[in-house]
Parts: sequence; C-alpha cells; structure tokens
Amino acid sequence: MFKTNTYFDNTVISVAYENKNGKATVGVMKPGEYTFGTSTVEFMTVISGNMQVQLKGETTWKTYKPFETFKVEANSSFNVKVSEETSYNCVYE
Repeated sequence: MFKTNTYFDNTVISVAYENKNGKATVGVMKPGEYTFGTSTVEFMTVISGNMQVQLKGETTWKTYKPFETFKVEANSSFNVKVSEETSYNCVYE
C-alpha cells in the first residue's frame, strides 16, 4: 500500500512504499531550501535535477546529479537546496 507525504507547504511530495528490499520513498521537490531530519540511515539518490546537500556537522555543500547517491546517518539532519524541480528515491536502512 502506498502512502503520500507532503512537506513544506506541498513543495516536497513523496510516495512511500515497501518491497522485498525494504522501505523507500520516491519524491519530488520544487526549487527551494529544506532541512530534513532522519530516524534511520537513509540513502538518497537523485533521479532528475540536482541537489546541493549539506550534511549535519559539515560546513561545505556538495552537488549531487542524476544517479548519484548520498548517505545520511540515523538521528541526524541534512540541508538541501534545489534550483529546479528535482526527483529522488530514498531507501531506508
């Protein structure tokens, strides 16, 4: 069964699902700046567009392009900037 999640006044929308590989979401972000919190380890892969990401405790931003993945530790947070509509897949460990 799918579950739709909306964040930041509907500027980030995701669909949660679960399969044999575990829990995941597929989503889209409108241009903007966002801060997300985590409760589990997350592997986020950009599908289209670009994401500038700043992990908790980091001072620099790194840009991720389509098919690039970054890892966020559990019980952490990360900042994201997107300048165009961007889609992603997030897998939870």
